[in-house]
Amino acid sequence: MQISSKEIVYLISVITVIFLIAPIFIIIYVSLYNRRKKNHIEETIALKKTFDNELLKAQIEVKEQTLQTLAVDLHDNIGQLLGLTIATLSSINIDNREKAAIKISSAEQLAKRSVKEIRALSRLLHGEELLSCGLIAAITFELEWVQKSELFQITFDKDSAEINLQQDKLIIVFRLFQETLNNILKHAQATSITVAVKSETDTLTLIIKDNGIGFNIDEIASAHKGIGLSNMTRRANMIGGSAFIDSIPSSGTTITFTIPR
Repeated sequence: MQISSKEIVYLISVITVIFLIAPIFIIIYVSLYNRRKKNHIEETIALKKTFDNELLKAQIEVKEQTLQTLAVDLHDNIGQLLGLTIATLSSINIDNREKAAIKISSAEQLAKRSVKEIRALSRLLHGEELLSCGLIAAITFELEWVQKSELFQITFDKDSAEINLQQDKLIIVFRLFQETLNNILKHAQATSITVAVKSETDTLTLIIKDNGIGFNIDEIASAHKGIGLSNMTRRANMIGGSAFIDSIPSSGTTITFTIPR
C-alpha cells in the first residue's frame, strides 16, 4: 500500500506542529511549577516568621506573667511577713524576759518563712529553667503557687511523670496553660480548678476545668469579646493542635487543648 504525497505532507505537518507545540507546553509547565515552588517557599518563610514571632511573644508573656506573680507575692505575702516581723521585734520589752523570748522566737519563725518565700521567688524568676525541667514540673509549680492563696481546691491529674515535647511547642503549651489559669483567677469566680495532662503515643491533651460562673460562647463570639479565646485557639492551631471550649453559664468552663507530639 502506497502513501500518497498528500498524506506525507499532512503527516509531516502534524509532526511539525507537535514538535512546535510541545516545547511551549513544557515551558508553560516549568514556568507554572517554578511559580508554585516560589510561592510555596515564600509561604513557608512567612509561616516560619509568623511562628517565630508568636514563639517570641509567648516567651515574653511567660516572663511577664512570672514578674506579675513576683510583684503580687512581694506585696501581699513577703511584705506582710516582714511587716509582722518588724512589729513583733519592735514590741519586745527586754525587761520582761519570758515574753521577750516568746516574741523573739515568733520573729525568728516569721523571718524563716520570709527566707523560704524569697527562695521560692528566686525559683520562679528562673522561668526558663523551670520549663527546662519539663511541662509537668512547670504546671505543678504554677498550681502550687495558686494553692498558697487557699482560695481554690486544686486537682492535678497526670498519667505520666514527664512529657517529651519540642521546646518551642513546650513554651506555647505552657503559655496556653498560663492564659487559661489567669482567666480563671480573674474572671471565673471559681472555687475549684482541675488540670489534667494525658499523654498518648501521638498526642498530648491538656484539660483545664473550673466550677465558676461560665459564659455563653455564642454571645461572647457575636459580641467580639472572645479575643483571648480566639488567641488561644490560634496558638494551638499554630503548633498543629486544637482548642475546644465548653462553657455553660453558672456551671463552669472546660478548655481542652490537643497537641500532636
